[in-house]
Amino acid sequence: MNDTGHPTGGRPAQDGGSGSVNIGSMSGGSIATGSHGQATSVNHTAAGTALPHEELLRAVRALREALPVRERSAEDMSLDGELADAESEIVRTGAAPPERLTRLLVSVRGWLGSQGAAVGAVASATAVVQGIAQLLG
Repeated sequence: MNDTGHPTGGRPAQDGGSGSVNIGSMSGGSIATGSHGQATSVNHTAAGTALPHEELLRAVRALREALPVRERSAEDMSLDGELADAESEIVRTGAAPPERLTRLLVSVRGWLGSQGAAVGAVASATAVVQGIAQLLG
């Protein structure tokens, strides 16, 4: 490169528009060309979520927080695994497919029927069930 930013031996185009750019492969980032080119790159760490999925995600997280930390039953651990999988998928893709929602619904209902859960956990589980019903309904 010479001190004008052009490849050595090359001449800058006088009209500002006769050059070309060839990009074989690119993932993310941004490119600007031309003498007045500007590039803006906006990056997101997670897919955007629709409002019902955002509400479900909040409910899933609240239920995970409400699950017992110590002395977890097999049902607690199984439910936490389903909740973690659903949370991860919603964060990664912005949504959860009907199959995932159905599995989660079965897990939450089974967990509720298996024990006398703490009041806070029952309220959180109810919010998850309502969120799933809204998305599947």
